[in-house]
This record gives sequence, structure tokens and C-alpha cells, in this order.
Amino acid sequence: MFSFLFKHINFLLNKNDTIFVKTFGMKLYRLHSTQSIPVTKQEAWAFLSNPANLKIITPDHMKFDILAGGDRPMFPGQIIHYKVSPFSGYTTKWVTEITHVKEGEYFVDEQRFGPYELWHHKHFIKAIDGGVEMEDIIDYKIPFGILGQLAQPILVKKQLLQIFNYRSQKLQELYGSIPGVPDKLQLTSI
Repeated sequence: MFSFLFKHINFLLNKNDTIFVKTFGMKLYRLHSTQSIPVTKQEAWAFLSNPANLKIITPDHMKFDILAGGDRPMFPGQIIHYKVSPFSGYTTKWVTEITHVKEGEYFVDEQRFGPYELWHHKHFIKAIDGGVEMEDIIDYKIPFGILGQLAQPILVKKQLLQIFNYRSQKLQELYGSIPGVPDKLQLTSI
């Protein structure tokens, strides 16, 4: 009898947890970006896999600076410490780990400490006619419960789209673009 009641109470609690999460919008978000530039895979990889180049493609107002760990070629297990100011008047430290690297193809960085509850960023490079396509897929979750969810459309989404638009413009300035191949940028909840 006790085990029967325990199973039903546990089922209801699990069901209520799911209802709570859906009701209060504890969502995951995905930013998906593709950009094509007229360079070889080797040139694209050399630029994108060098942590120091992240500063070049990050807007100046963010005051992005690598504090430690970005002085070596990228490798799995690499820990990189940053300082960034995502919003005026707010500066934070951000620590990421490079968790996966396939030379010339892709790498993955994950936040270990920083402004997000979850940050998982996959970077892919593939050869296409006339150059390469760079694809970024970021899955993230905002901290602070309902307050974070309120900040998502007002601050976070706007900032991430601005960063990736800046990145696209900067890469076009540096390398050009492939005629007839449009860039794509979308941010959705999942």
C-alpha cells in the first residue's frame, strides 16, 4: 500500500514540476547562425580556432578581454577566462571550456562560470562553392527564473542578435562575402 501511494505521489510531483517549468517559462533558447565567406577551410579554421580573434569579432562596447587560457592553440579541455560587459554598467567574468575539437571541422565551447545558466556553443566549418560556410548553434538558458525570462526578449535576445550581426559584418570586412549566398540568423525558444 505504501509503495502504491509513493509511486502516485512521485508521479504527481514530477507532473507538477513539468507544469511549473512550462507555466513559468524556464525555457531553453537556440541561436542559429550561418555565414559564408570566400576563404579556404584552413584559413577559416586558423582564424576561428584562435581565441585571441574573438576580441576582433566582438563589439567594442562589450569591453571583451581574455584574462587567461587563450594563449595556446585550441584543444579539448582548454579553459579560457574572459571579462565582458554585456550591458552598460555590468561587467562579469566568463569561463568557458573547449570540450570538443575536430581539427578544421568544428569545436564546442561550454560555459563553466558566467552570465548564463547554460551556454553550449557549437562552431562548424564546411567547404562550399566559392569558400566556406560557418555555422554557429548556441543553446542557452537564462538564470534568475521568471525575471530572467522577462529579460530574454528585452535584453538578452537583442544583445545576442546585435553581437552576431556585428560578427557577420566584421567577417565580411575582413574576408568579403560569397555573392548569392545569404547569411542566416535566427533565435528561437526550444
